Amino acid sequence: MSETTFADDIKQLGESIVGLTLKQAKELSDYLKEEHGIEAAAGGGAVMMAAPTDSPEAAAEQTEFDVVMTSFGDAKLNVVKIVKNLTGASLMDAKKMVEGVPAKIKEGVSKEDAEKVQKELEEAGATVELK
Repeated sequence: MSETTFADDIKQLGESIVGLTLKQAKELSDYLKEEHGIEAAAGGGAVMMAAPTDSPEAAAEQTEFDVVMTSFGDAKLNVVKIVKNLTGASLMDAKKMVEGVPAKIKEGVSKEDAEKVQKELEEAGATVELK
């Protein structure tokens, strides 16, 4: 097998990413999403899940929420447009997501972000739950 060679700057970047703490990786993910519109592929969030704790205080305060649309209401086209903008999906994929309710629109987002997404979808006519 031939060994692939990488430029020094790519090696350095890779080593920096590998050395990130969980908090730093989440912050990097948020930065890439907000500043550049880049999101991790579906399922990527599972790698960054926190380990379960036995502490009742930790279980009492949920910090990550899933936004689940349970109905698209009477204005399906408006909801499809909102879902497309929120997820970055193609128009066809957004339509499939809307028609396939219940549909998880966002996963593992902060309460503030989840409420913002919920408000946008509800203003378009959808019924939304935060889990």
